Amino acid sequence: MLTAFARAFKTPDLRKKLLFTLGIIVLYRLGAHIPVPGVSYEAVQQCVDQASQGNNSLFGLVNMFSGGALLQITIFALGIMPYITASIILQLLTVVIPRLEALKKEGQSGTAKITQYTRYLTVALAILQGTGLVATARTGALFSGCTVASQVVPDQSIFTTATMVITMTAGTGLVMWLGELITDRGIGNGMSILMFISIAAGFPGALWAIKESGDLAGGWIEFGTVILIGFVMVGLVVFVEQAQRRIPVQYAKRMIGRRSYGGTSTYIPLKVNQAGVIPVIFASSLLYIPALIAQFSNSTAGWKTWIEAHFVKGDHPYYIATYFLLIVFFAFFYVAISFNPEEVADNMKKYGGFIPGIRAGRPTAEYLSYVLNRITWPGSLYLGLIALVPTMALAGFGGANANFPFGGTSILIIVGVGLETVKQIESQLQQRNYEGFLR
Repeated sequence: MLTAFARAFKTPDLRKKLLFTLGIIVLYRLGAHIPVPGVSYEAVQQCVDQASQGNNSLFGLVNMFSGGALLQITIFALGIMPYITASIILQLLTVVIPRLEALKKEGQSGTAKITQYTRYLTVALAILQGTGLVATARTGALFSGCTVASQVVPDQSIFTTATMVITMTAGTGLVMWLGELITDRGIGNGMSILMFISIAAGFPGALWAIKESGDLAGGWIEFGTVILIGFVMVGLVVFVEQAQRRIPVQYAKRMIGRRSYGGTSTYIPLKVNQAGVIPVIFASSLLYIPALIAQFSNSTAGWKTWIEAHFVKGDHPYYIATYFLLIVFFAFFYVAISFNPEEVADNMKKYGGFIPGIRAGRPTAEYLSYVLNRITWPGSLYLGLIALVPTMALAGFGGANANFPFGGTSILIIVGVGLETVKQIESQLQQRNYEGFLR
């Protein structure tokens, strides 16, 4: 990987793309430290110092995707979370709404329209989430337990609130534009790169916090153990993410005039983790809903006490079991809506393709469904185990779970984006250094 980056910097046009991407990353991280107008910076820092960011389970996922900017209440506080949510919603609606499904089949023009709809939905979600964040900060619920939580937003007038929401929405729009600039003029997928940077930015501080809170050899034993666990997890994630079942496909020969077409062999790559990190995000978001309702409810009923006892702390058996089952369910659900065996079988039949030993048409669709269900089981169990690593860290290191950096969502995104970016760099290097047959 380091060799690929070194060779890329030696190639003029690739070096220009890499430097452009690094410049956008610097701007993104700079915006993550500029406070929103109307926020007391001193009160925010005092609350952040009093309570670790990892302990805030209610906003932990969004804070991770914003690179810690959410709890700092900066102009990029919402980060790319509205765009991720909008993309997932549009992808799910494509299966339900015939108009979106028709646009998807139109090719590049249809994809451009869906992208435009995603932008509009991102702005709408940014307004909604920004309003919720400002309202939470005004009431002091954003930093529960902080002595100066109610002083985070000193001026609670309508004008100040509207200014904060507009600023956060504009920040989300700017982040979306920066991501598209990276995609067009840089290296890799822009949104994925910004997501990678947001998560990786919190790693050094989290690792050092584990060292500071450790008791064995000044915390170095815990620090080294976490590093070792991280390497093992990265190796496991790389192994499973690269694993795939290749289903052979043969295309029959066709004579058109005097020319012969077809007769080639290829394969359909079915990944073990076909759903990616989406099931973990879905399960985490769904488990935040009960805690959110309980936090904003003024009731003293038994249901609120039961939720606070069982679904707020991540180390409770009920929380762990529900989290694991939701991940498995959403893994099958997302694979079912993202991969249509009948459509693949029809396309193969249309172009004269068939799986050796399987008849074309309905038997091919049934075979693909059977294979997909078989490989989704280990993929979903793998996602559930990776997502529960912070909980296992809690059992081994006590309070270290609050700052454990190698959580399921973060490690899956970092490894996945890193692999894809390196592959793109290597493919572009091969295009520019291909020697050909004549040397």
